Amino acid sequence: MYNNRPIGIFDSGIGGTSIWAAIHQLLPNEKTIYLADSKNAPYGQKSKAEIIELSKKNTQFLLDMDCKLIVVACNTATTNAIQELREKYKVPFIGIEPAIKPAATNSKTQTIGILATKGTLNSELFHKTTEMYQDTKIIEQVGHGLVQLIENGEMYSHEMTQLLHSYLTPMIEANIDYLVLGCSHYPYLIPQIKKILPSNIHIIDSGEAVAKQTQNVLKEKIGFSSNEKKETIFYTNSNPKVLSEILGKKYNVIEKDF
Repeated sequence: MYNNRPIGIFDSGIGGTSIWAAIHQLLPNEKTIYLADSKNAPYGQKSKAEIIELSKKNTQFLLDMDCKLIVVACNTATTNAIQELREKYKVPFIGIEPAIKPAATNSKTQTIGILATKGTLNSELFHKTTEMYQDTKIIEQVGHGLVQLIENGEMYSHEMTQLLHSYLTPMIEANIDYLVLGCSHYPYLIPQIKKILPSNIHIIDSGEAVAKQTQNVLKEKIGFSSNEKKETIFYTNSNPKVLSEILGKKYNVIEKDF
């Protein structure tokens, strides 16, 4: 069974391109449409109702582009809106949430750290997940300001370095041995995070797991593309320069109001 329609991916901004990259690497023949709602970033500071409405708007945009599957490449949108999206639309959805299970299961110190947005850490889904690991001490930290700095093209700024030190130092002192990145923007900060963390602390993000789940859903329910042409379209409603810099000159970014 073949299905040449595109995979749709949306995020509150450019961060979900880390998820797109994992999907593209695993499924290079699939056409993908990426939607960066940078005008409304960050989602983490918004109310649940606002996040749901923005997620519906993004979904409708991708459905209008005839997408066969939608990846919610945003932790905050997944934890706050994916249930409502699945109830409203017939298209399959794949979400992204902090990879607590592998961290808690493999931790030797029984202490893990989670760096995420306020919207993710306050969500009902996140609380249900953490309750499953009562034997593990979980150090939660809201990454105030990190998404905005990335969206503004200030990833390597002095302010970013200071914020990362202030967020990670208490986790190091608490003896974590796993750091879970609970926002799709944060993998872009891994090189800087590694400079701060001791080498024994493992960093986990969700990109590979989401890509494998996408592959499974295509195989079992929807069908792979039969095309050999690797086509990707990127849309953003704000600051296309930053998205272009993240992607490199190989891909075109279309600025569109939505």
